[in-house]
Amino acid sequence: MEYTCILCPRGCHLTAEKVMEEGKKTIKVSGNFCPRGIRYATEEMTMPMRTVTTSLYVEGGDMKMVSMKTAAPVPKERIPQVLEAAAKAQAKAPLKVGDAILKNVAETGTDLIATRNVAAARG
Repeated sequence: MEYTCILCPRGCHLTAEKVMEEGKKTIKVSGNFCPRGIRYATEEMTMPMRTVTTSLYVEGGDMKMVSMKTAAPVPKERIPQVLEAAAKAQAKAPLKVGDAILKNVAETGTDLIATRNVAAARG
């Protein structure tokens, strides 16, 4: 498999393959400048994770929408469930950066949090 590492601005072009070494399955990575590339390619091959970002309408806020993201990366295959849960969610102002809008979103073990402040609308 080929990847472009995103853990630093260098953007190393990685090649990763599953191999047998000393009777164990392992992942061999080449093209990395630093150890982060090895970690990135290994995670991509074994359990890719992503931070999910989206937005949501806010009730009673001085802004109509709030941006939000998962507080930690979630398994890539769970992204559709996270987005489905977010689409059904509702938020009420006021909101502060870091407020959990959905706790344990889609049973991923992480929260969906606000990424900006939204004040209550003035009367």
